[in-house]
Amino acid sequence: MKFKIDSKRIALCFIAVFGMGFFLSFLILCNLGTDPATFMNKSISARIGMSFGNLQLIVNAIMLIGVLIWDRSMLGFGTIFNMVLVGYYADFWDMVWGKVIPKSAFVDPIPRWSIFLVSLFFFIVSVAVYVNSDMGVAPYDALPIIINKKVMDKFPKFPSFLVRMLWDALAICIGIIFGHIPVVGVILMALFLGPIISAVGKVLNSMFNKEKSDE
Repeated sequence: MKFKIDSKRIALCFIAVFGMGFFLSFLILCNLGTDPATFMNKSISARIGMSFGNLQLIVNAIMLIGVLIWDRSMLGFGTIFNMVLVGYYADFWDMVWGKVIPKSAFVDPIPRWSIFLVSLFFFIVSVAVYVNSDMGVAPYDALPIIINKKVMDKFPKFPSFLVRMLWDALAICIGIIFGHIPVVGVILMALFLGPIISAVGKVLNSMFNKEKSDE
């Protein structure tokens, strides 16, 4: 992935990262499941008594070392936005909702599931916009891509999708080790994230290609 100086894509990426942190805060409060990376980091942060934002930044910084060593082309503005901002956005909005939204909204079945499903949809859309802004990949997402390339070089017949599945499974296992139990949100994320990323990608590619043709 090439590093680009494109103000429109950078702005789009920044907005998407804001959306990820914003809607992630609702998913965390609903406690019905998140993406595997958040599940892992939230589990570790809760166990060791560190804020989610700080733990997420530390884990991403550690993973970033591997990306810098093996494939710097995966990095861009979006890498920094994701690894630094998403966790802190989620912490900030978590604090805000704790003061302005009754706790019952995240406990009673009807409002809890309503908030969860709406937030899950818009979180996935935000992730899809982020990925398709082509502004760099978060370290957590970059490493399985790099590993997959190395595996495919040595074992061309190895199913490429298994690397990402195993990577996410490892994150879930780490989360379980640190005391959390994966629930429905992780499954829904796995089912719908890929298709929505593809759909949003087609829309954004069409939009940017149209702009280029009009220039």
